[in-house]
Amino acid sequence: MLNFKNITLRRGVKVLFSGATFTIHKGQKAGITGANGVGKSSFFALLRGELHQDEGEFTLPPNLEIAHVAQETPPESCPALDYVMDGDRELRALQTQL
Repeated sequence: MLNFKNITLRRGVKVLFSGATFTIHKGQKAGITGANGVGKSSFFALLRGELHQDEGEFTLPPNLEIAHVAQETPPESCPALDYVMDGDRELRALQTQL
């Protein structure tokens, strides 16, 4: 379960979100949409521990694994789908065994 309570995140003087409170339970799916610059990437950086909230608290399960593909990826000769799928090592190992 991901639990966020009164989270505020600022980048410089810009408040990206303030007082955000929500819970995502195991098995639930959630999507984040928004215009450029509203804090989507910053939110994921917060989840990955690359940023810290200015106020509030959040808890993540200790065994949580977060997969991540950088917003800007290095130039690759392989198709985008293969690039993303290669990040799932377990899946690729199973595919190799087939």
